[in-house]
Amino acid sequence: MRASTPPDRSRTVAIWLFGVAALVLTMVIVGGATRLTGSGLSITEWRPVTGAIPPLSQAQWMEEFEKYRAIPQYQQVNRGMSMEAFQFIYWWEWGHRFLGRLVGLAFALPFAVFLFRRQIPQRLVGRCWALFALGGLQGLIGWWMVASGLSERVSVAPERLMTHLGLAFFLLAALLWTGLEAWNGPSRRPARGPWPWAALGLSVMVYLQILLGALVAGNDAGYVLTDWPLMDGRWFPEGYASAGLWTTIAHSIPAVQFNHRIGAYILCACAAVLIVACLRGREAPLGLRRMGLALGLGIFSQAALGVWTLMSATPLSLGLAHQAAAAGVLGLATGFLWIARRA
Repeated sequence: MRASTPPDRSRTVAIWLFGVAALVLTMVIVGGATRLTGSGLSITEWRPVTGAIPPLSQAQWMEEFEKYRAIPQYQQVNRGMSMEAFQFIYWWEWGHRFLGRLVGLAFALPFAVFLFRRQIPQRLVGRCWALFALGGLQGLIGWWMVASGLSERVSVAPERLMTHLGLAFFLLAALLWTGLEAWNGPSRRPARGPWPWAALGLSVMVYLQILLGALVAGNDAGYVLTDWPLMDGRWFPEGYASAGLWTTIAHSIPAVQFNHRIGAYILCACAAVLIVACLRGREAPLGLRRMGLALGLGIFSQAALGVWTLMSATPLSLGLAHQAAAAGVLGLATGFLWIARRA
């Protein structure tokens, strides 16, 4: 039976949103593996429906392989690749795209049911529509990213990778936030004081640091300048500036790595201040202080993992761990901001 009016909160809806967030996190990790294994350009066409079916015969595999042989990555990087090697990278990219389709279905089908049954709190219906639209946009951006590496480049454009990964992390945070809203209901009285603004500023910094990390990944900058705290024996790297501001910010390997390092140092300094404030701020609610401590320690742990990953020249396991931990830190920042706005 359909409810006459939407509820103020729904834990069923919240569990659905948290489940979709878990799928998005899985997709982020698989996407990281796809990038680190050099698999992202193995499928050279965008077929949202028919592309869900992988090659099922030797002839179909040969057809896909021939398409890959026509792009610069094969001709300049992987010339002479065997069919077995091609199938390895193909399955990674196919798995990443399959997860994207699964995330879409996991959101769209329950969303339609919840709308029909009027189980979604009214104040969250618009947000859920926005999440649905952003999910569709993410698929388009994913193909826009892949297309940048099919004609003139041997890899995708770093700024497009940053856009694709940045939207994925934004969706993850938005799903968590909306899930918390559905689980707990509306806030009766918004919080005041410095905590909400401090939490907002820290959350924005965490997100910007993730974008800087995406530029490092897009330029394969984690494989060079692997000493720390110096960079090739220097405090400031040689060759930082390139031809133009945007080229320097997005395409200069010394610049993207140096900027990511500086962002980490700034975040760690802010995390230290946050930890001290949470330990001393007895007037703040206990839940807020605990979440702040978890966030501060998470930032320090992520920075240490980043140094380890860099000095190891970014092996697959550490690269994936670093990307997954970034999602964890963003989740903590989202939770901290959510609590701070209500505490």
